[in-house]
Amino acid sequence: MGSGNWSTNVYAANRAYQAANGISAFQYSDGGATSVHADLDPKGVVLRESRDSEEHPESLAISVLFDVTGSMGTVPRTLQTRLPDLLGLLLRKGYVANPQIMFGAIGDAYCDRAPLQVGQFESDNRMDDDLGKILIEGGGGGQMKESYELAMYFMARHTAADCYEKRGRRGYLFLIGDELAYPVVRAEQVRSLIGDDLREDVPLSALLDELRRAWDVYFIIPEGAYHTGDARLRDFWREQLGQNVFYLDDLDAVCETIALTVGLGEDAIDLDEGLAHLDEFGSGAGRAVSKALTPLRRGRGSVAESDAPSGLRGEGRGSRNRRL
Repeated sequence: MGSGNWSTNVYAANRAYQAANGISAFQYSDGGATSVHADLDPKGVVLRESRDSEEHPESLAISVLFDVTGSMGTVPRTLQTRLPDLLGLLLRKGYVANPQIMFGAIGDAYCDRAPLQVGQFESDNRMDDDLGKILIEGGGGGQMKESYELAMYFMARHTAADCYEKRGRRGYLFLIGDELAYPVVRAEQVRSLIGDDLREDVPLSALLDELRRAWDVYFIIPEGAYHTGDARLRDFWREQLGQNVFYLDDLDAVCETIALTVGLGEDAIDLDEGLAHLDEFGSGAGRAVSKALTPLRRGRGSVAESDAPSGLRGEGRGSRNRRL
């Protein structure tokens, strides 16, 4: 996947048509669906791929997976309304020449009907289509845990990206939620929901080591979610991801936060430049984004020599340092 180009005009025309005809942007979920959409079902998926092409010769994989249980159900609707802001910053300001974005959703594999939903990597308006196919289930298990580890397992073992395989540059994975992950990936859940013949559970710590070979992983905690203020949430994710945990006190700023994080990671901007771009676009997200991105104080760097694809080792790749 990943062909075509994003068009804000197409996006706006589609929104206008939906508004004029009383059609929800999330027609699948709002229409009474009770199971994962076939296009987003992870069962039997070999790979979700972000690949180079003549049209997009240096693709960059960006994945955004969010909790859709309980109070987090507003996240995909917010993302959908803010897509032009995300693509506008990435493309018009030159943060990334060829972004390929995949959206997905996370629930609870112990009790939800759709605990994992994963779209395709897209460069055009089909990313909006994938958002519209997400089942916003609500639910959740009520025990301050959701199946983030299952989503991370899929990302570690069922994605492939040329930015990493050809150029040794990690993609970006953003998780958005307000709960903890379970401590292990359960083999029986993987067999049932993804289809891998996994024989043993995978500890979360081992999975994160595997995942971070090809992905820079960030966790965004939005203000107003049920567990946002719980110290256990902060401590858990900081233990897993260190500085890559952001508190976002305005959910409307989520796309701008993602865009500036990528721009910083690609060394395309410093934080002041990114905030100036928000002002230029008439965005009111500057304060929230500045506060959220304060933890980013270390350089991103390139993939470690031992983790890079074998064909790229020893080629003297540069680093992507964030200039904060």
